[in-house]
Amino acid sequence: MASLTIEVPPERLARLRERAEREGTTAEALVEEWVAERVPASPQDARRLAREALRRAGLLAELTDEEKAIANACTVTHEEVRAMMDQCEGPLLSEIVIEQRGPKV
Repeated sequence: MASLTIEVPPERLARLRERAEREGTTAEALVEEWVAERVPASPQDARRLAREALRRAGLLAELTDEEKAIANACTVTHEEVRAMMDQCEGPLLSEIVIEQRGPKV
């Protein structure tokens, strides 16, 4: 494992050590835990952290069991959806949004 040295004001270090003692751990372990929560070790961790942040903010809703059953029962393939979309006339939704948004400033 690699090591990292940081400089913090003495009063902050004292508060960190007090908190670690209250939590029954070391200051180093507490900082490692904080870093692990905020810096993903892999793309999968980044996805998990993003989902947790969205969930905490109330911006992510989990599917109900009924919704999962409906989704699992869906048998349409990507190719079939693409074929249906190709038959639609008119602009793509993304084109409409860009048009309505106007030029970037």
